[in-house]
Amino acid sequence: MHIEPVIGASFEEPFKITQEEVQRFADLTGDNNPIHLDAEYAATTSFKRPIIHGMLGATIFTKVLGTQFPGFGSIYLKQTLEFLRPMFVETDYKAVFKIQSINPDKHIAEISTEVVDVTTKKVVTRGVATMINQAKF
Repeated sequence: MHIEPVIGASFEEPFKITQEEVQRFADLTGDNNPIHLDAEYAATTSFKRPIIHGMLGATIFTKVLGTQFPGFGSIYLKQTLEFLRPMFVETDYKAVFKIQSINPDKHIAEISTEVVDVTTKKVVTRGVATMINQAKF
């Protein structure tokens, strides 16, 4: 699907994260905080079960922005992030993107980025990506 990169254009991508992916992220980054990996420990916290690393949840942004919307040739300049609610494994989420501004002289766009829990409809992570793409903006 091709979406014209204009102000107001939006894109959504459904996803979910497995416990195996959480473990692989912990192995890759060295962040082995038991809140992510140990169900017995997590049961003693306010979350009552393991939560996904916030940065792992946000990786959906780089996947979509680099490959689908706006897509190949896009390079990150900046990404702000707010982690509003915990994310949990095997939960249906959708990433939502909307172009907020475009500077055609510099080939730069600001794109709002959100992760939404599909069941509760609540935003769990949000921010703004600043991207450069010589061919699209």
